[in-house]
Amino acid sequence: MLLAKQWARVAVYSTLAASVALTGCNKKEQAGGGAAAAGAQQMPPPEVTVVVAQKQAVEQTVDLAGRTAAYQISEVRPQVSGIIQKRLFVEGSYVREGQPLYSIDANTYQATVSNARAALNRQIANLNALKVKENRYRQLVGTNAISKQEYDDVAAQVALAQADVAASRATLENANISLGYATVRAPISGQTSSSNVTAGALVTAGQADPMVTVQQLDPIYVDISQSSADLLRLRQQMNQGQLSGADSSARVKLTLEDGSTYPVEGRLAFSGVSVDPSSGAVTLRAIFANPSHLLLPGMYVTAKLVQGVNNNAYLIPQQSVMRTPQGQATVYVVNPQGEVQLKTVQTVGTQGDKWIVTSGLDDGDRVIYEGILKVKPGAKVKTVLAGANPQGAASGAASTNATGTNSASSTAANSNAANGSAPAGQTNNTSQPAQKAGQGAGTSAQS
Repeated sequence: MLLAKQWARVAVYSTLAASVALTGCNKKEQAGGGAAAAGAQQMPPPEVTVVVAQKQAVEQTVDLAGRTAAYQISEVRPQVSGIIQKRLFVEGSYVREGQPLYSIDANTYQATVSNARAALNRQIANLNALKVKENRYRQLVGTNAISKQEYDDVAAQVALAQADVAASRATLENANISLGYATVRAPISGQTSSSNVTAGALVTAGQADPMVTVQQLDPIYVDISQSSADLLRLRQQMNQGQLSGADSSARVKLTLEDGSTYPVEGRLAFSGVSVDPSSGAVTLRAIFANPSHLLLPGMYVTAKLVQGVNNNAYLIPQQSVMRTPQGQATVYVVNPQGEVQLKTVQTVGTQGDKWIVTSGLDDGDRVIYEGILKVKPGAKVKTVLAGANPQGAASGAASTNATGTNSASSTAANSNAANGSAPAGQTNNTSQPAQKAGQGAGTSAQS
């Protein structure tokens, strides 16, 4: 009976000891949670990298697709009929204006020239005879040896003979021209295509098929298409004085099919005055020097057209600009109080990896460059000015944040240790001393 009472006392004391231990553990956990909440409320504002907006003169450019076209194209056709005797050039070679290209059988044309020359000589001889007769009649009519009618008839014959001589000269000249056309010459200087005729072929004057094509490649044209909406906006900016230096001789740069940049800068030579109704575009034509014949007709190129200089523009990194569902461009800026503000801006193009902003910003605005996802309008932030290497600055900021977090964690751990509370995640370990305390109490009760 006495033994049963002792065991009952031990059970009661053990229960009381366990309750005291659990109560203490719950108080420690609540104290630890309160400390964590206080730490969360005192977290520092997020750190963002910013760039300072500065008004500057920016060249406004536009990238347009285009194709090259020969400066001059001449399709060589025969002007007389005959048999081709010889080709006098190398296919694909460069020929100069007036250089012989083909030789056509000229025997018949040579005979025509000889006949015309003989007829001319005959007319000249007849004219000389009539002139001598006229001189004699002039002397005789002065002495009334002949009638005046006879003299007038001779004078008329002289005039007719002079007209015949002029006609014979024209016939001879025409025959010489036809004889000259028997040698087909290059009408312009340029690069030849493959020949469409060979020796022995029959050609006719005015035939539809050209014998060869000659193209002048230096200089060379680049035909560009620009939408009428872009052209209208450009002219409005010019009228409002937003652009300066925009004229019909705007500078043009080329990017070739392989991505390389053409080393020679061109100029705008022509701008269309009508809009193509099928495409809604206006044709522009630029002219480029092509001394090495690097540009060939029909090549696809990208033309960067310098449309003018905007004296009141800002260059903002592209990653700083966001788009709304309606397509409006927006940026986050940090005001002097360190708060984030959302501003709507207007962009007119790009320059490298930056947007050209014409309105919506003020001089000195701090535009958020990195850390956009960590902020929202009205939030407090800590700013770091972007250096020459923004990525390096971002890495440094990240390492600083990591170091600060580790330091804060270490400080919190030391503080918890000093207060006798366990760090979060170690609550189960805290109950072990309580169990040992209960066991000790039971042992003492047994004794």
